[in-house]
Order: sequence, then C-alpha cells, then structure tokens
Amino acid sequence: QVQLVESGGGVVQPGGSLRLSCATSRSIFSITAMGWYRQAPGRQRELVAVISSGAITNYADSVKGRFTVSTDNGKNTVYLQMNSLKPEDTAVYYCNVKGRSNSGYGSYWGQGTQVTVSS
Repeated sequence: QVQLVESGGGVVQPGGSLRLSCATSRSIFSITAMGWYRQAPGRQRELVAVISSGAITNYADSVKGRFTVSTDNGKNTVYLQMNSLKPEDTAVYYCNVKGRSNSGYGSYWGQGTQVTVSS
C-alpha cells in the first residue's frame, strides 16, 4: 500500500509562515511529480505548487513569490514553505504524488492537513 503522511499544518496569523511536509513510503517509486493541492469550503480542489521531473516547478498565481515547493535529496519527502500567509490561504492542503507502486502507475494523495490563517 502506498502511504503519504502529511504534517506541519496549524493556525497562524496573517503574515506568518508554515512549512508542510509529506513523506512517501518505499512502496512508491519512479516518481514523476510531487506537489500540493488545497481545498477550501465551497470551493474545488486547486493546484498550489508542483515539482516535476527535472526540478520543474509550477505555482498558482495566488501563491507565487510566497510559497516554495521542494524535495529532500532522496526525493522521499516533499515540502511546501508558506510565507506571508493570507486569510485566503485557509484550506485543507493535500499532498499528491504521481509514480509507480506494485500495482502500477497512479496518482496518490495524502490525508490532508488543515491550514488556518486568522487574526
């Protein structure tokens, strides 16, 4: 079974920072992309940031210049550094990994972690 474990969510004031982590299990390999999505109440899940093969990164316009996506050296963990947080960033953040498991290629999701930005 593929397992993605997220951590780092919490409650912060506007202008604060958080760092999210998503650790993958050894059951997933040949990873082609790792990233973060978020979903706020009443809204569709949206792409926040992704890092693909070749270290190519893409960000939602709303987070450019504030968020940074990265991986560790072994590419077993993906991070999302969030700075200058705004109330509009409040959402459940989900890690996503695209790669292979024993059952084949697929897209895998973490359990989600709540980020709340409020004064």
